[in-house]
Amino acid sequence: MDWGKVIYVFFQLMSLTSVAGYLYDHNEVALFIAVSLNLVSTFLKIGVRNIVAAELFAASLVADLHLIPAFIYEVIKHDTEAAVAMSIGALIANIVTIILSFIEISKSKDINW
Repeated sequence: MDWGKVIYVFFQLMSLTSVAGYLYDHNEVALFIAVSLNLVSTFLKIGVRNIVAAELFAASLVADLHLIPAFIYEVIKHDTEAAVAMSIGALIANIVTIILSFIEISKSKDINW
């Protein structure tokens, strides 16, 4: 088992589910956790060299650039509606990231069943 891939996929899924958690319960702490996990997920994508590495990194950056303003809207401006709108964009970007990861895994030649 490749523990690097396990950690990588773990943070991708945690990022996705934490954004979904914020959308369910509009809580500032949940949004902070979503931002933090997404940033960790993005940093883990730096230096990855695989079939769809650039697309994965770009989708993760899109999610970051939605979540950071969402956090600012939620905490500083107290505009939950705008924060939710930005978080939906991050959720979509995270879904794209997961789909791209599945594509990359299916194209990988080192799959041992």
